[in-house]
Amino acid sequence: MALSKIIKIIDLFKKQTVLVIGDVMIDKFIWGKVSRISPEAPVPVVEVAKETEVLGGAANVASNITSLGAKSFIISAIGNDYNGKLLTNLFAEKKINTNFLVYENKRPTITKTRVIAASQQLIRVDREIKGHFSHLTENEIIKNITDILPKTNAVIISDYGKGAVSPNILKKIISLAEKCKIPVTVDPKIEYFKKYRKVTTITPNTKEAIEGMNAKNIKTDDALAKLGRKILKTLRSKSVLITRSEKGMMLIENDKITNIPTRAKEVYDVTGAGDTVISAMTLALSAKADLVSAAEIANFAAGIVVAKLGTATTSTEELKKVITDFYK
Repeated sequence: MALSKIIKIIDLFKKQTVLVIGDVMIDKFIWGKVSRISPEAPVPVVEVAKETEVLGGAANVASNITSLGAKSFIISAIGNDYNGKLLTNLFAEKKINTNFLVYENKRPTITKTRVIAASQQLIRVDREIKGHFSHLTENEIIKNITDILPKTNAVIISDYGKGAVSPNILKKIISLAEKCKIPVTVDPKIEYFKKYRKVTTITPNTKEAIEGMNAKNIKTDDALAKLGRKILKTLRSKSVLITRSEKGMMLIENDKITNIPTRAKEVYDVTGAGDTVISAMTLALSAKADLVSAAEIANFAAGIVVAKLGTATTSTEELKKVITDFYK
């Protein structure tokens, strides 16, 4: 793929509008240092230096979209609580449209708190209630999808299995996107793996691909490729992009398989890397890139964010520089 072609695709990101549907959450980080063990129990004592909050889950996907220069809408449900207000403030800072968020009074805003010392995560504390939302909330989400989806260039389904992507909601997204002839990409949850049918691409990691299909003995590249073809046939999707950590990616289409080696030079933290992959992939597809080119761009974007600590994003300037340096 020519460098000029890649740069042209990335330059078109700013003209795209992407709808992100899924489970939004706050990623909180408590940063500190450890110099002793607690006398109360054999655990480290963390002396807190600072606390930060960033967008997590599907919210981080929307953040990746705006960081890459495009416009994003988010559809989800959040709690009518303090963290819900904090989440909407974080969205506002990233210029993410929240007009289609739904408030759920009986559930808290999902919050994941990580304690980090000496660049190591010591523990994570989750505040959440899993399961599908009420029928009232589900119907409101479907109405919002109907209102805004036709005005966008692409749709990302970012499913963390917390309830925002119910079977009814999923059915509505896929059928309406097909009618509007816009790409739909999915970051899947294992439990619903076989329900993501007729999408443009699905982006499981190796573990999700194996467990989502209840597969066994997937130990070689050939076995993984065979599994990818099975996923393609089962879901009747246009493609499957399996992310493979240090081994890069495998893109499976009807007529070919493309192995894409990793572009990461250093790996500090893989938190949010999948969000970056699907964001860059979707933007490239909405800019009319072919699947291989879109996957290549997503691969470079992932290589950037894994070199950063915490839930991270990248920009078009950073992405173009890394790609240009690679092609020199």
